[in-house]
Amino acid sequence: MRYAFLFAVILPVLSAQDGTAIYKERCAKCHDMPAVRVPSLATIKAMSGEAIYAALTNGLMKTQAQGLSTPEIFALIGSIAPTGGSHAAAPSFTPTCKGEAAFQVDAKAPQWNGWSTSLTNSRFQDAASAGLAASDVPKLKLKWAFNLGDVTTARSQPAVVGGRVFIATATGAVYSLDADTGCTRWGYQAGTGGVRSGLTVGEANGAAAIFFGDMGANIYALNAQTGELIWKVRPVDHFASMATATPRYYKGVIYQPFSSFEEIMGPDPKYGCCTFRGSVVALDASTGKKIWQTFTVLEAAKPTRKNPAGTQQFGPSGAAVWSTPTIDEQLGVLYAATGDNYSDPPSNTSDAILAIQLKTGELLWSKQLTENDAFNTACGSSQPGNCPEAKGPDYDFGQPPILVNLGGGKRALVIGQKSGMVHAVDPDQKGEILWQTRAGEGSALGGSQWGSASDGQNVYVAISDISMGAVADPKSPQGYRLTMDPKKGGGLHALDLRTGKIVWSAKPKPCAADRTDCSPAQSAAVTAIPGVIFSGSLDGHLRAYSVATGEVLWDADTAHEFETVNGKAARGGSMDVAGPAVVNGMVFVNSGYGQWGGMPGNVLLAFSVNGK
Repeated sequence: MRYAFLFAVILPVLSAQDGTAIYKERCAKCHDMPAVRVPSLATIKAMSGEAIYAALTNGLMKTQAQGLSTPEIFALIGSIAPTGGSHAAAPSFTPTCKGEAAFQVDAKAPQWNGWSTSLTNSRFQDAASAGLAASDVPKLKLKWAFNLGDVTTARSQPAVVGGRVFIATATGAVYSLDADTGCTRWGYQAGTGGVRSGLTVGEANGAAAIFFGDMGANIYALNAQTGELIWKVRPVDHFASMATATPRYYKGVIYQPFSSFEEIMGPDPKYGCCTFRGSVVALDASTGKKIWQTFTVLEAAKPTRKNPAGTQQFGPSGAAVWSTPTIDEQLGVLYAATGDNYSDPPSNTSDAILAIQLKTGELLWSKQLTENDAFNTACGSSQPGNCPEAKGPDYDFGQPPILVNLGGGKRALVIGQKSGMVHAVDPDQKGEILWQTRAGEGSALGGSQWGSASDGQNVYVAISDISMGAVADPKSPQGYRLTMDPKKGGGLHALDLRTGKIVWSAKPKPCAADRTDCSPAQSAAVTAIPGVIFSGSLDGHLRAYSVATGEVLWDADTAHEFETVNGKAARGGSMDVAGPAVVNGMVFVNSGYGQWGGMPGNVLLAFSVNGK
């Protein structure tokens, strides 16, 4: 549905509806002084009216908009004065590929299926599947670009299987594209609040299927050939639940973790914070039927204290799972990394690695790596009443542990943390710590964020350590806007898997002098192939580094406009969350991340040695 008529015709007659007052009452306390994980008003303005409407009626802001009439919602949108940035309307789902082509999955053929190429979450593509040698990387050129629609962030991990690229967007659009040309095979519109997770290919009722989750905690199975819905379920109860992690498909079962947006509701003194508990759910891949659910906080939240406004508070809560589980076939175990608690009292399963039995969901052991990390966005805001007394540093895990062999029968789970630490624990000794190495300073948006990679010798860890500031802006309602420090953040490290010793460190590249609101921070997940590490940056660059020395072998600036294969031009921007997928001599990567002062964008890029 399009809302241009409503904005043009209805808004002018809403003079009795004070959209500015609604904004001040319901929105300003968060967006005028945005804390961690809360977008600024400037970022919201870069969205279209349609996208803001979707967020208010079906997305993350549905709770804040509860009780508003349709005219009031449109008055609120009008007071925000959305510009839509430079983004085109959502591209058509009309197939553009010529001829029919059967989709077939060959497990032995090159692919990038889900978050990683392996059950161990190594994000390493071997030479045969990569089809790209280190000597080829400097020759990479853009082959095609795809417009992801009316979005300001592009963070869904692309899956590349059977000659198709499967990608989802923040508007809920899901596409099947031809990997070689970028033409559209089919499109599907998912529901609530858009899709942030990546996609995984598996099997449902004997047919190849695509699995993913949306921001409303719905999990979908689509026919991979046609895009038709096979099943859709919401296997969790809490209203604030989200599916942000790419699901894991293994032997006919979907393992789906759940996070939530309850943490960002903290600044509201009328909200009884907090009751959400993270979990991992096992679903039958053929039917979507729930097999088991394991919570990351062992006891349900109970009443604790009252905040200064007199609102009852609850706890323990939180410990969301933001990332894809790691599978240990040797032990029949699933490993999940958890986030912080949202409220007091802190639990001993937050900021931890959990070992869960695959068949039953039994929690076998947990290893906490940061204690007393209870945090929500009330902390540091203008309304701190719901901030936990623990007031933790918000050092949760946004990435999965990587399962590696150390030789001599020894193994390790290796993981980077927002604290700036990289940890190795023994999965065969209930998480006993093997080594810990500091790779970054750490902060709520710092340290190692979304994903590391390993080639069996080293683990490669990119560092964010973004620094935020503010500058005067008379056009902004609050009189200022968020900016990023162009001289702070970033860097890539190679650590020896056996000792944790830093083998080499690649210093961050400075922002271009003419690029405003820029940061060299490297938050996105990294990808490894033999001899090369790919890492994207908030400055809009995708760089390839030498495994031997950390030297930059190739550098592509994506923060500009691109002609696309599916219509109007799209634009690249900051690179965050998902990392590149490398398959059959091609590199597929998203560009655009409009949060925390980053550069908005809405494009999927495909590079190859031959280019167009």
